[in-house]
Amino acid sequence: PAGFIGSLILQLRISVANTVRRPHVVSGMAAALLLVVTTILAVLVLEKHTQKASAAVGSDDDLSLVEILDFQNNEIPRTDRGIGANGKGRVGFADGNGEGSRPEPAKAHGGGSGGAGNPLPPSQGRPPQPSEIPAPIPTTLIRLPQSLPEGGIDIDPALWSKLSFASYGDPRSKATVPSNGPGYGGGVGTNNGSGIGEGDGPGFGPGRKGNIGGGDRSIGGGGGSGGPGGDNPNPEDPNRVWTVSQVATRARVLFKPEPQYTEEARRNQITGTVILRVVFSRSGEVTNIRPLQSLSGGLTERAISAARLIRFVPATRNGQPVATYMQLEYNFNLY
Repeated sequence: PAGFIGSLILQLRISVANTVRRPHVVSGMAAALLLVVTTILAVLVLEKHTQKASAAVGSDDDLSLVEILDFQNNEIPRTDRGIGANGKGRVGFADGNGEGSRPEPAKAHGGGSGGAGNPLPPSQGRPPQPSEIPAPIPTTLIRLPQSLPEGGIDIDPALWSKLSFASYGDPRSKATVPSNGPGYGGGVGTNNGSGIGEGDGPGFGPGRKGNIGGGDRSIGGGGGSGGPGGDNPNPEDPNRVWTVSQVATRARVLFKPEPQYTEEARRNQITGTVILRVVFSRSGEVTNIRPLQSLSGGLTERAISAARLIRFVPATRNGQPVATYMQLEYNFNLY
């Protein structure tokens, strides 16, 4: 084996020597090597020059798509707090203590997004009227005749009111150039759908499947206007109404009179339960009385009259008296 390998090496040396002795072989190899080195150096210099030019952007036309999207992220909040214009309120379209149209206190959930593949950020504007029927949302002035239905978003009507913007858009945005945003689906935003925001679906905000607020769609409850602000509402608001789970000490009832039967209800043998949703105010009065379950024959009115006479020690939070939501039940039975 050693002799055979030595013979192969000797033949290889002879072959290389014969190749090098041929005319122009050495000069050709040198030229090829020089060409490769020159190409590599040219690519490195060009790449370095491009990086310097990108770092010295002088106008909006020079912005890359990534930089535009970063600018957009600065313009539109990506949290569930202060969904509305200027971060005012859970929804920001109205003041109040409610979250939606349901009678029971509950936090609204959901959201939406859209866009038209435009690299510019979504433009500022007002949300269109509530509608379960999706329609494209134009961010420029509407010109007649319209070939498509007027835009709408799937949002609880109790959380919506018309803002003073000239055209449709996202009220949280600061951009004034008309743009539906880089998303898709005909809405205004950065994701996919016929709504407004950074979520997914026909609603408004970071959530999904419609309505507003974050997470999957769910209608909130507690009134006909927007609540006082996200997961961190203003704890200093003296007019805020808290749920029982949010207070340090619950309201303590001192006097609760029972309602009396009416002659009409007794004559018609009406029995059952009246359920009232009320507010035990921080001043010690029962306010905001709303029937959740009623009875005929004047029994609901008797229950409301009895509820007004309740006297109690208000609930407290951080050592201060606060208002709380309560549910009262009055049973009417004939023996």
